[in-house]
Amino acid sequence: MQSLLNAIRSYIPLSTDDEEVVHQLFRKKTLSKGEHLLEAGNVCRYVAFIETGLVRYYATDDKEEKTNYFNKEGDFVCDYMSFLPQTASFVSIQALEDTILYVINQSDLQTFYRDVEHGERFGRLGIEYVFVQAINQIRSLYIDPPEIRYQKFIASYPDISQRIPQYYIASYVGVKPQSLSRIRNRMAGKH
Repeated sequence: MQSLLNAIRSYIPLSTDDEEVVHQLFRKKTLSKGEHLLEAGNVCRYVAFIETGLVRYYATDDKEEKTNYFNKEGDFVCDYMSFLPQTASFVSIQALEDTILYVINQSDLQTFYRDVEHGERFGRLGIEYVFVQAINQIRSLYIDPPEIRYQKFIASYPDISQRIPQYYIASYVGVKPQSLSRIRNRMAGKH
């Protein structure tokens, strides 16, 4: 729980009373490797904080899964497009490792916003961060070639790239695994 408190403190100050509210509202949840926090078609019920572990977001079209995003320890996890309006999700969130989370449901999140002194500010700053990340990812998909997307992936996730299977990284970059191998070989040849 200390890492969750520290993550919240990176956005807002917390008093002792505020910390008690966090302890009351967040619940510990564990996922085994391969288990889902959310499956497409279901409603996202939680905002979660990853204490330890790693998850991926993915969507499935007629032919294949497409990895959209990764979150690791210290990150908040949620499909906000499902969570905020409480509608069916188009993405799944799956643990890539055994993962320990702290989760809060929508009702308790509203209590957090109300009862923590700067709770609403925390919510605003958190959503602003998610918005900027989403826009940057969409922009990159439209304008960056795969090699640049891979370089951005390595820059964004330098500490976890060895923990993610290469076929998920290839999917995230938007190429087949063989193409990712060629990109990696070209980059290795430049050094």
